[in-house]
This record gives sequence, structure tokens and C-alpha cells, in this order.
Amino acid sequence: MSARPTRTPRLAARILTGLVVLFVGVWLGGHPSWLPAPLRNTFVDNANGRLVQEAVDVLARDYYRRVNRNDLVNTGLTQMVSSLGDPYSHYFSPSDYRAFVSESNPHLSGVGIDVLPDSRGLRIADVFQGSPAARAGLRRGEVIIRVGSTRLANRSSDFASRLIKGPAGTHVTLTVLDGARTSVVTITRANIVVPVASGALVSYRGVKIGNLRLTSFTDSSGAELRVQVDQMLREGARALVLDLRENGGGLLDEAVNVASIFIPDGTVVSTAGRSQPRQVYVAKGGAISTRIPLVVLVDRGTASAAEIVTGALKDRRRAKVVGTRTYGKGVFQEIETLSNGGALDITVGEYFTPSGHNLGGGGVREGAGIAPNIYAVSSPRAAGDHALTIAERTVAAEVR
Repeated sequence: MSARPTRTPRLAARILTGLVVLFVGVWLGGHPSWLPAPLRNTFVDNANGRLVQEAVDVLARDYYRRVNRNDLVNTGLTQMVSSLGDPYSHYFSPSDYRAFVSESNPHLSGVGIDVLPDSRGLRIADVFQGSPAARAGLRRGEVIIRVGSTRLANRSSDFASRLIKGPAGTHVTLTVLDGARTSVVTITRANIVVPVASGALVSYRGVKIGNLRLTSFTDSSGAELRVQVDQMLREGARALVLDLRENGGGLLDEAVNVASIFIPDGTVVSTAGRSQPRQVYVAKGGAISTRIPLVVLVDRGTASAAEIVTGALKDRRRAKVVGTRTYGKGVFQEIETLSNGGALDITVGEYFTPSGHNLGGGGVREGAGIAPNIYAVSSPRAAGDHALTIAERTVAAEVR
């Protein structure tokens, strides 16, 4: 009797993946509450359930080695969400979700970096002077690909960022990619106080301008920015520049709050999803005078909530946009917990600017974004900030 041919490692991997998906299908068929409603019907179909159950019986009886059912479930769920082709949706295993919840504590501290989404993990956009990250030698442009033993590829930036945060005095180990070189650094967290909003009064050809910078849309971002706006106006600013470059977004409510500083009434953004009714968010009132000229400064790192504000101000003709095309994230996510202690962080809808424009072009991938009225870009190698100068010149020309 001749021996059976040996399977190649690649073929064996495909077979094992098939078994994982097959097992998970059966398991979920008997535990439909683990799935969100959009996926539930697919896995609970009776005919398919019987077929998969028949196959699993054969595997349980004849497969040559035992397998860990929990590992199969977690792997299968990860692959299921990954198959959606959505970079913003992913599955939290129970341990990952526990880490996510614990790291959501607002009193936790960090290492002193500003980051942007990257398919490999988190790209460092800025390193705060004197911070633990600066002392550890982290530099702008490097990519954090692992926090401890957790890989960050295809993870949400919120999840990855929260893994880096933690109580002051505790340690976090980061694996960092710089070109082709990989290094591992252990950093001691510290209390980092970095205001998300800042302002500076400048003069362009005799016109006083308030340069405002907003780095993220976290709790109270709108209130912090309003303080800076009022300060600039008290100091005599006759025009404003709102710098949203490298602002990766954040909370939708804070986007509405920020837009409401400049838009007195009407639509800021609308949202819609397959399982959610259309919802329109309007300005909350109390805006500054619309006679004060405004320019929004953006780049390819301007995303999500920052794009909501940019789109609202542009569509409502409240501001001109200077810079480059924005990132193009036209979708939003919600977290749905599962009975195993894990959770699904999935895209549930799209958002639209007041004119009805979806920044992602109707899909979950990086989309068209917002085109500037005036194109301007600053080179990191050049002296000065060319794009900011163009923004100041543009807004100064609007002063009557």
C-alpha cells in the first residue's frame, strides 16, 4: 500500500483556515446571540447549519489532534470581520476588549506622542518635547507596529492608542519600525498635559490674525477651542485660521461643537446606516460673528471628525479651505459587546456634509476627501511653514 502524498505547508494552512471557519460557523449557529443582527441570519440558516454540523461531527470524530475551541472561535471571528475588507472594523477577543475598556480610563497617562492611523499600526505625527517618548528617542515618521505582544496591523487607531496609555509610572514596550529597521523600546509612562487647542496672534501685512490649532476631537475639545477663539478676538484678531492638519478626528459630538463656534445655525453633518435611521446634526448656537473671515488649513492627515468640520465650513460657505486633499474617512463605528466577553468594533454607517457629499465616496476605504479651495503644502525640509503663510495671506485678503 502506497503512502499518501504529503501536503505542502501552504495547503495545510488553507485546510486549517477552512476548518477554523467551518467550526466557527457551526458554533455560532448554536450561539446566535454572539453575532450582531446584520450577521446573525447568515449563520443561523437551518439548511447551512445542518450541513456545517454534519461536517463538524466528522471533524470531531476523525481529526487527528485536539483543538482549543476558544482559540478557534476567536480566530474565526477575526477572519470573519477581516473578510469584510473594512480597515475600520475589527473583532476584540475577550482579553483585547478587557484591555480596551481598562485603557479607556480618562485619568490614565501616556508617553507623549501624537499619532495617525497606518495600515501597519500607528504612525508618529509628533513627539512632545521633554516627554518620555522624546527621551526614549522616538521620532516623527516612525511606525509603532506592536504594543507589548499585541500586533497593531489592521487594528483601529483608537484601540492601539489606548494600549499605549496607562497609569503614570508603569511601563509599556513598543516595537517601532523606522524604514527597514525595527527596534524595541520600553518607556515609563508619565502624566502628559498637552492642550488640544492652542492659539497665537500674528500680523500679516498689518492685519491681525488669530492662528488656532486643534489636534484632536476628544472630550471638551470644542470648549477648549472656544476659549482660544475668544482670546484671539479680545486681543484684536480680525480674521482666523483654523489649523486641522494631522488631526485624525475623534468624537462626532465634538465636531458639532467645534463647527458651532463658527456656524450660527443649520446642518453640520448627517449620518445614515443600513440599520440606523438618518440623523441630522445642527449647529448649537452661540457662534461668533460670521463677518470674521475664516480659513481652514488641512492636509492628508485631516480625517474623520476634522473632515466633518472642514466639510461643514466649506459647504456652508463659512470658510475657505487651504492645503491638500483630506484623508477621506466617510464612515463611523460602534462597539457591540458579545456574550463571550469580546466585542465587535464595526462600521455601522456613513456621514455626509451639508451638501450630501460622503467623504469616503460611498465606501469604507480611504476616499476622495475634501478638495481645498487653494492648494498649499509645506515641505518639512524647507524653512518656514509655506501652507500656513498661504492661509494667512488668503484670510487677510478677506478682511474688509
